[in-house]
Amino acid sequence: MKLTRENLFERLADLGIETRTIAHAAAFTVEQAKAHRGEISGAHAKNLFLKDKKGVLWLVVCQEDRQIDMKELKTRIGSAHLSFGKADLLRDVLGVEPGSVSPFTLLNDTTCQVRVILDQELMDSELVNFHPLENTATTQISPQGLLAFIESCGHQPELVPL
Repeated sequence: MKLTRENLFERLADLGIETRTIAHAAAFTVEQAKAHRGEISGAHAKNLFLKDKKGVLWLVVCQEDRQIDMKELKTRIGSAHLSFGKADLLRDVLGVEPGSVSPFTLLNDTTCQVRVILDQELMDSELVNFHPLENTATTQISPQGLLAFIESCGHQPELVPL
């Protein structure tokens, strides 16, 4: 059974990680998120669920306006040829629908199938913002809190300048 937004908030509270969540209309793209979220301070992210030619799964988290060249990305992260993960795979592994991917979805990756790449520039921000397993809200967290959360899920994220 996949964990829910409420489970996420319980985990964050158990870890003593402070967050702030703002509800808004569903946002499936960066452009929609910008239009719906209002004035939420901090850096906002684009989250890419990818699969490489060898079957390795990746979650690449970067600044929302960063242009990603997939050929250059594979070199930077040391992957085989990359493509976007299919919706069924996303549901099976991270337990969310397309448009709701974020580092918080690692809560559902209990077998640590996904390798996590965090953009160094994003993580240099004072606050970062992500969907809390649903694209109808944005949750603000410190980069240190995000790292603690990801590690509590059994993942060892890599900080990479993208």
